[in-house]
Amino acid sequence: MQHFWKYVSIGVVNTAIHWSLFLIMHNGFAFSQASSNTVAFLIAVSFSFWANARYNFNSQLTGRKYFLFVIFMGLMSLSIGYMSDKLALNSFVTLVIFSAVSLTLGFLYSKLVIFRENNS
Repeated sequence: MQHFWKYVSIGVVNTAIHWSLFLIMHNGFAFSQASSNTVAFLIAVSFSFWANARYNFNSQLTGRKYFLFVIFMGLMSLSIGYMSDKLALNSFVTLVIFSAVSLTLGFLYSKLVIFRENNS
């Protein structure tokens, strides 16, 4: 459970980064939700990977782990942004959906795949 609560704490900062960038890009510069979500994600996920590796799972940062984490989370981000555009969802709804899904699936993927050797 300790890993989960640290993941949540890091996720709060990650979410602030993600939401701020998303809203600036989508509402301020009229980028699509898919584009806004993907760019905001790339910046926020880099922070999340670094912080979780260092402060949560005490794991070494490697290019392979980063690549796997970014690909997994990126496909999820792009999929949710794409579906939101197709369904013409409000941007706030998109952010809430992505935040909930990425918290749950991101934690499980981090714990069971990316940082599995450090799950004591």
